[in-house]
Amino acid sequence: MTALPAELLLRLTDRLTDPVPPPADEPWRAQSLAEGSAGIALLHIERARLGLALWKHAHHWITEAVAGEVSAADTTGLFLGAPAVAFLLSTTLPSVEHLYADARATLHRHITELAHRRTDAAFERIHHGSLPSFAEYDVFYGLTGIGAYLLRTDPGGRALERVLGYLVALTRPLGEGHRGLPGWWVDHGPNREHSADFPGGHDNLGVAHGVTGPLLLLAQALRRGIAVPGQSEAIRTISDHLDTWRQQSETGPWWPEHLTRHDLATGHPHQPGPARPSWCYGTTGIARAGQLAGIALNDTKLQVTHEDALHRALTDPAQLASITDNGLCHGWAGIYQTAVRAASDALDPRLRALPALLSTAFRDRTHPSEDRNLGFLNGDAGTALALTTLTAQHTPTSGWDACLLID
Repeated sequence: MTALPAELLLRLTDRLTDPVPPPADEPWRAQSLAEGSAGIALLHIERARLGLALWKHAHHWITEAVAGEVSAADTTGLFLGAPAVAFLLSTTLPSVEHLYADARATLHRHITELAHRRTDAAFERIHHGSLPSFAEYDVFYGLTGIGAYLLRTDPGGRALERVLGYLVALTRPLGEGHRGLPGWWVDHGPNREHSADFPGGHDNLGVAHGVTGPLLLLAQALRRGIAVPGQSEAIRTISDHLDTWRQQSETGPWWPEHLTRHDLATGHPHQPGPARPSWCYGTTGIARAGQLAGIALNDTKLQVTHEDALHRALTDPAQLASITDNGLCHGWAGIYQTAVRAASDALDPRLRALPALLSTAFRDRTHPSEDRNLGFLNGDAGTALALTTLTAQHTPTSGWDACLLID
């Protein structure tokens, strides 16, 4: 007999009761939103806010996340270090916010300084005409992720204004030395290494590391009335680029995960067909971004085009069969959570029924295992958070999924 969502949730959270110190040779893991205590604490915060657990459980995990020195080095981002911990503290219960007020203020000051340093470096790179890397602009460690934190905590601040201005600049074609490549074209392959399969780098279309992450932040900000010069045009530029590379199959539209120089020259992607419809690289994340872009631009056609793509992908048995894990990044949890958020904004009535259609598959494919990852991005904590959404039947009270930019 298949377990009910509440039973599955209990089995997962039972494995996440007590914090475990990070390995001695990897102390940074504690302050990792992806893998460590910082990410797992999000689950306990959401449960406390729903009245399902005592606050002390969340506090234990928060304490573990900040047990060591929290880094604000230039290599940190939304999923590691000061921005990760500060995002975590932005989700706490209002009644206990005073306990963390000093820490939040200190972290925010460091993150603001980090944002300015990183934008200075990015503008300098643009000025010199060299190619960026994922680390400059992506969701996990780049300026898009830092911007997501700032949009949540300081939407009227100068730091966010500069991050948005940088993302606008990122959408302008590269100079003559790079033959008009899109401004987000990175100088390495999808695995961050130089590869013979991606000579001269590549154009990444995904949410996690590609141009769809900046699209999400630009659209989320504009939707909230936060705009810088050129922002609407930048949203349109990325949307048009995604439209150019949208492919059509018998079951609906799909997008390649990445493009090579040869792809640009021929006008055809090397990817033969749709991959898994994940948040990180697939149609699920791209379609949510396109939906939000349509909302931000008040472009109904753009919105419903992406809503149709999302519905088709997530009702296609062949694409759903390619989902092999339960995590947020590229598994069922991320698909379900994104579908819930998309449904809440949908014009297409089919999307409003999508979470219920997906909930059975999500539940049936969630199998707690002793050898599973416990973390937020690819493990039990993230799966449990999406199951919390399923059992509560409403969007998160803590806003934990803002770090995925789908909220």
